[in-house]
Amino acid sequence: MLIGGLTGVLLAFFHPDTPLPPQWNPTEPLAVAHPVTPLTSSKLRNALSDPEQCLVALTTAAQFSTMDSFEETENCHIRNRVAISTVGASRLDRIETSCATALRLAMWERHGVQPAAQEYLGSSATVLRQVGSYNCRPIRTSQGASSRWSTHATADAIDITGFDFADGRRIRLINDWNDGTEEAQFLRAVRDSACRWFATALGPDYNRLHADHFHLQARGWGTCR
Repeated sequence: MLIGGLTGVLLAFFHPDTPLPPQWNPTEPLAVAHPVTPLTSSKLRNALSDPEQCLVALTTAAQFSTMDSFEETENCHIRNRVAISTVGASRLDRIETSCATALRLAMWERHGVQPAAQEYLGSSATVLRQVGSYNCRPIRTSQGASSRWSTHATADAIDITGFDFADGRRIRLINDWNDGTEEAQFLRAVRDSACRWFATALGPDYNRLHADHFHLQARGWGTCR
């Protein structure tokens, strides 16, 4: 009985005519537009760990071009480099970054930014305003430069300063974080959602160095401030 039940489960997963929708099928690769399920995190991890899978997943949600890897020094490089200008429904100034950072950004835009824009503003985001991903430098702290290299040095981070919307609104962290309005609620909602798609998300609540932007990075221990 147990063996028969297990066989049925395996057939549901692997049969070419499986009734499982792709977001629930562990054999189906990640597609950014798929609804989020308990399998999404593992599918994302698989895509992030494999350069080719990452590019395939990014193709489902972005306008980009692939580029040769960039190696400046042992500590400063962009591997699996892409030049990206659109994620989901949002434009951004063309930026060179890693596929992994671009894919995380696409997941956040689809499953964090756009739902929050509808909930708090009744509009959709059309532009993500960013001020960079790759920067060969150490970590900056309130006490000065650190001896550790920044995640920007490997394009494992991106800095977002604000958003433009279909209804003409423009929201910027430096202006709208603390005013208690729906714009501020939106910013806090997208900061919180970024923590699901990035390993670290830092904003104005973290320190004065982040007063005007979200620092979203691929490495870390779940810091969300």
